[in-house]
Amino acid sequence: MSVTSGTEPISTKQSEPIRFYIEVASENSLMVYFGTNNANLQPEISLELCAMIGRAQTLIKSSLGDTVLDTIPSYSSLMITYDLWLVDHFHIRNRIQKLIKQLVSDSVSEHKLNGNTFTLPVYYDTCVGPDLPRIAKNAGISIEEVIQLHVQQEYYVYTIGFAPGFAYLGEVNETIAMPRLATPRATVAQGSVAIADKQTAIYPAPSPGGWNIIGRCPTPMFNPNSETPIPVAVGDKVRFKAITETQFLELGGQL
Repeated sequence: MSVTSGTEPISTKQSEPIRFYIEVASENSLMVYFGTNNANLQPEISLELCAMIGRAQTLIKSSLGDTVLDTIPSYSSLMITYDLWLVDHFHIRNRIQKLIKQLVSDSVSEHKLNGNTFTLPVYYDTCVGPDLPRIAKNAGISIEEVIQLHVQQEYYVYTIGFAPGFAYLGEVNETIAMPRLATPRATVAQGSVAIADKQTAIYPAPSPGGWNIIGRCPTPMFNPNSETPIPVAVGDKVRFKAITETQFLELGGQL
């Protein structure tokens, strides 16, 4: 895996003010939901929301200090867990509401993603990517073209969930976008690279899964013993690089 840091920020401009609302998630956590054009504030995927949520996360952590125990971003929401010994529900909710109002009403309607860019190696082959032929047939192209379309795209890390290190990356070229499997597999191998709709991801550990598998990555996506257990973060960018079976094995991959 190679990493490029200090890259020039990617900017997105909002077409209208981003709205939000706050709900109680547990006895010591709140969930902030963000939305743009949808009147019901249904979850949506966009770089605009990704940038806004990143800014909100940074602002809340820096402004509220030790009262905040953890923040967990998602596609269109941010969960904040706070220390009940230091602050009560009403006070922190009021503070968070004021901070986000300040953020969304900012006269500068430009939000920036300042993440790093990661290049991850992938061994693409039917022996580790059993769904490659079906995706190719559905798209009316060759397996080699499926691989090329997957490799040439640059993906943003929109959120991390489902399992530690499972990064949801978007967006996949619409030619090779595929719905989830009707019947999930009982076990998907660690490192499996897969597609579901217009998202792609790497399975960080063996687990059940219903995504379409197209290859395998030898780079660990979760290592609890590392100083950085998860190598990527929300707002980062990921590119994939096709490698041979020999290179895959040399990098520690397992067939």
